[in-house]
Amino acid sequence: MRYKFHDFDFMKWSKPFMVASIVIVLVGILSLSIFGLNYGIDFQAGTSVDISVTKPVDDAKVKQFLQDENLGDYTPTIAAERISVRFKHALTEVEQAKLENDFKKQFDEKASFEKNIVDVDIAKEQQVNALRGILIASLGIIIYIAIRFEWRFALASVIALLYDAFIVITLFSIFRLEVNLPFIVAVLTIIGYSINDTVVIFDRIRENLRFAKIKSEADLAKVVNDSILQTLTRSINTVVTVAFAALCLYIFGSESIKMFSLAMIFGLISGAYSSIFIASPLWFWMKRRAKPNKPVKAQTAT
Repeated sequence: MRYKFHDFDFMKWSKPFMVASIVIVLVGILSLSIFGLNYGIDFQAGTSVDISVTKPVDDAKVKQFLQDENLGDYTPTIAAERISVRFKHALTEVEQAKLENDFKKQFDEKASFEKNIVDVDIAKEQQVNALRGILIASLGIIIYIAIRFEWRFALASVIALLYDAFIVITLFSIFRLEVNLPFIVAVLTIIGYSINDTVVIFDRIRENLRFAKIKSEADLAKVVNDSILQTLTRSINTVVTVAFAALCLYIFGSESIKMFSLAMIFGLISGAYSSIFIASPLWFWMKRRAKPNKPVKAQTAT
């Protein structure tokens, strides 16, 4: 599939898009400072109970049932064939057995239960490990890009991928979506896709620089813009293909992978955007400020 963008000047519009990106980041910081994240059972101590029913149940009756059980604070999510309840404390074995028996007696004898319990120490450890994984991935990318290209490419690409991760986290904060381990896996996957798009553009920039005669900032901007245009069809096709697969997983997949799929969709769109309007302009602005290499004087024969 081919797209007609041959007349669009990405570098001309890079500043407005960069300003918009900064505004989005500020909104994200504000959202995270006010609302925080809606941590799932993987990062918050408590008990998660998933109930699969074989027949329809009345939502109001289920909510009244959970209230009558008197098991402390909880958050219910009731769907057609699945009920998910997250308790803010770890249920004892007696409480779990009572909840399961009472539900089967009142609603569905063939209902199946899946219970996950996380204590405070494990929750804190998993939060630290998740953050550590993202930082290690970013550090590895910096080292690889710096060796493969140059430090300006490395810095620009890492800023772009951290922006992608931050955007996904912000959207989950604003819409109060649950943050769990599949979400962290999605963020790490998004980082991989984002850096892949960015590297493709940077590789084309490096190739074009070999044959370009750079005499001014306009010449350098043209190289960057041409490189984006030359790789744009490939980037769009990749994003559309993977996003379509992620959308199918979100619509038809089980509850356990819905947040993973949704995070992937957000991240893929953000990754394509950041590669073009963040990583490439950042490299251009750093490169144009670089001091030109001093010409090597030819030695005269004696």
